Amino acid sequence: MFKASLMLVSALALTACGFHLRQSAALPPSMQRMHLSGGGGDLTRNLARALAGSGVTVEDAPGTGIAELNIPVANFSTDTLTVSGYARVTEYAVHYQVQFLVNDGAGQSLVPQQTINMSREFSYDASNTIGSSAQVEEIQRSLNDDMVQAILFRLQAAQKHGGTVEPAHATSSAK
Repeated sequence: MFKASLMLVSALALTACGFHLRQSAALPPSMQRMHLSGGGGDLTRNLARALAGSGVTVEDAPGTGIAELNIPVANFSTDTLTVSGYARVTEYAVHYQVQFLVNDGAGQSLVPQQTINMSREFSYDASNTIGSSAQVEEIQRSLNDDMVQAILFRLQAAQKHGGTVEPAHATSSAK
């Protein structure tokens, strides 16, 4: 009885604070069949999975009636943020920049080229270089997941704006 009431109170608290599970994106009809080009690696794989989860048919090749999501740029980079008194790096930032655009099957623009920049900062421990390498990989995975959601939100905005979306500039930074 106590466990059931505790779970009920927890569920009510989560809904009261505005917490909602992430839902799939509602894309416009012109994007219900889509071919992905460019990007590569985890971004393309995760984006294809997220699109399929949103009810989009991900096609292997472009064609008539198939929108094309082109990702010409998907780059990670790192910057030194702080250096200690002994000229040792103590803090880095991992940056992720992605540019994308969507055309319909006839080559007409549905979503013009847009750029999304995201970054995360982390402390560097010179005595634990293996741990720092794993930390960078985890940050890149996290940025990749966030980037997939940001792209889906942009594509979903096309539904609200009649099928086309003007470029928006977004930057995400977290510590």
